[in-house]
Amino acid sequence: MSKLIVGLIGAFVIVLTISAFSSLYTVSETQQALVLQFGEPIGEPIQEPGLHVKTPFIQEVRYYERRILDLDPPAERVILADQKPLWVDAFVRYKIIDPLRFFQTVQTEGRLRDRLGQIVNASVRSTLGNATLSTVLSDERASLMAQIRDLVSTESTRFGIAVVDVRIRRADLPEETSQAVYQRMRSEREREAAEFRAQGFERAQQVRSTADREATVLRAEAEREAQILRGEGDGEKTKVLAEAYTKDEEFFRFYKSMSAYTEGLSSKNTTMVLTPDSDFFKYFNTLPSSAAGD
Repeated sequence: MSKLIVGLIGAFVIVLTISAFSSLYTVSETQQALVLQFGEPIGEPIQEPGLHVKTPFIQEVRYYERRILDLDPPAERVILADQKPLWVDAFVRYKIIDPLRFFQTVQTEGRLRDRLGQIVNASVRSTLGNATLSTVLSDERASLMAQIRDLVSTESTRFGIAVVDVRIRRADLPEETSQAVYQRMRSEREREAAEFRAQGFERAQQVRSTADREATVLRAEAEREAQILRGEGDGEKTKVLAEAYTKDEEFFRFYKSMSAYTEGLSSKNTTMVLTPDSDFFKYFNTLPSSAAGD
């Protein structure tokens, strides 16, 4: 009899211990919780961290993150407004702000990811479908991201979450489109290079033409000045010779003859056939009186 009583007491203690442990649960600082009774939420969500009490065996606790969560759906093929296909890889950051609504709509994070991934892809398609490739690759990309974030936030509010950010990690053209874009860019650059070369050649021609014209003008001016100086020199020479002629006519003729000898006989290959009594050699036989006196 005593053994039976001891066994009953032991079983009671065990049940009491299990019940005590089952009635206590802990919520950490990174968590928030819902208490479910027969699968239905009761009371307000538990936001305060610490030790809490529930009814054992008939109540259970569902935990949800309070931290920012990430969603990285598969890359989506999008047709842009200019009919160019684009592979877009976007990701979302969100927080669970209303655990009760979250439980009532999707219950688990796995189901939310499926629903939210569909919303993100639909928002990306609808927004980028009205944009061109140049817009997606320009500074207007931030504005497109804001539009996508607003769409996702509006559509996901019913799940009890708040969308913190939506970003496009990568936006790649398909291989065939990339090659076509590359060839078009190459052709455009070659056209620009040819245009620049033509402009450079035209400018060089203009510079050469201007330089040649200025050189012609300078040469003409120099030639004119040279002619003027040469004329002045010839005039001065004539004047000097005229003065010399008037002072001593015979010596002037002797000097002119000597100059003629010098110019006529300076070359080694010069051959002259003249008679000794020709006028050219008259000063070889006789000297003018002024020269003989010297």
